[in-house]
Amino acid sequence: MTDGRPPLAGPPDAPTALPRALRSLVGHRAHEIAWRNQLGGIAVRVEGDDGPWWVKWAPAGTDLDLPAEATRLAWAAAYTPVPRVLEEGTDDEGTWLVLTALHGESAVSTRWKADPRTAVRAIGEGLRAFHRALPVASCPFGWSATDRLAVVEQRAATGVLDAGRWHRDHHALGVDEALARLRDQPEITHLVVCHGDACAPNTLLGADGRWVGHVDLGSLGVADPWADLAIATWSCDWNYGPGWDDELLAAYGIAPDPDRTSYYRLLWDLGP
Repeated sequence: MTDGRPPLAGPPDAPTALPRALRSLVGHRAHEIAWRNQLGGIAVRVEGDDGPWWVKWAPAGTDLDLPAEATRLAWAAAYTPVPRVLEEGTDDEGTWLVLTALHGESAVSTRWKADPRTAVRAIGEGLRAFHRALPVASCPFGWSATDRLAVVEQRAATGVLDAGRWHRDHHALGVDEALARLRDQPEITHLVVCHGDACAPNTLLGADGRWVGHVDLGSLGVADPWADLAIATWSCDWNYGPGWDDELLAAYGIAPDPDRTSYYRLLWDLGP
C-alpha cells in the first residue's frame, strides 16, 4: 500500500513464472496470469478442454489463507453465484485452489472502466443482493470490527504497523491516534454476511452491464454492511476516479454515512 492507495492486486507488470505445482496443473494449456497481489499471490486463467477455469496460488509464509477461502466459497455457493472449488493442494512453495470460471468479466476490465457509471451501479446492486442472499443466522464465519481490531492491536504491540504505508487520508494520525479512533466503534446498523473484500475487481459483470457474481471471498463473514460499503466506495475512487460514492450507495439503496465510512476505511487500512 502506498500514499495513493493503488489497487492491492493487478496484472503483473513484469514476466511472472508459474510456481512448480501450477506448471504441472496447467500443462500445455493456454493460460494467462491475470492478477498478482502485493504478497506474491497470483490468479491464473486457464483455457481448459471444456472451457476456462482458474487457479489461485499463495506463497508459503504469507497471510493469504486459501483453505479458509475454499471453506467460505463452499458455504456461500448455496446462496449466491461464486466460483466452485474443484481442487485444493499445498506443497513447500505454497497453496493453491482450482476454481470454476463464472461467466462475466471484472468490473475493472477495459470495457467497464470506459463505462464507470454502469460498473459502479452494478457493484452497488451486486453487493446489496449479496448481503440479502446470505443468511446471517447460519453463517459460521465472523468479520466483526471487534475481532479485526484485536488483530490490529496485536500488530501494533509487535511494531508491525507502519503509518508510512497507510493511505494519505490517515498519514497524519500516527499509530496511537489511529488506534484510539478504532477503539471508538460506531454502533452496528444491522448485521449481514459481508463479502470481506468488496473492491471493484471482485464483482463480475455480464454483457448487459448487470452483476453476475463475486470472487475472492477469503474474508467473508458477519459484520455491519458498512464494513463492505466503505471499501466498495473507496475502491471506486482508485479504479474509476473520485465522485462515485453516491452512485454506488444509491444503487445499493442506502444513504451516505460519513462516520461509518471513515471508521471502516481506517480499520481496513490498518489491517493485515
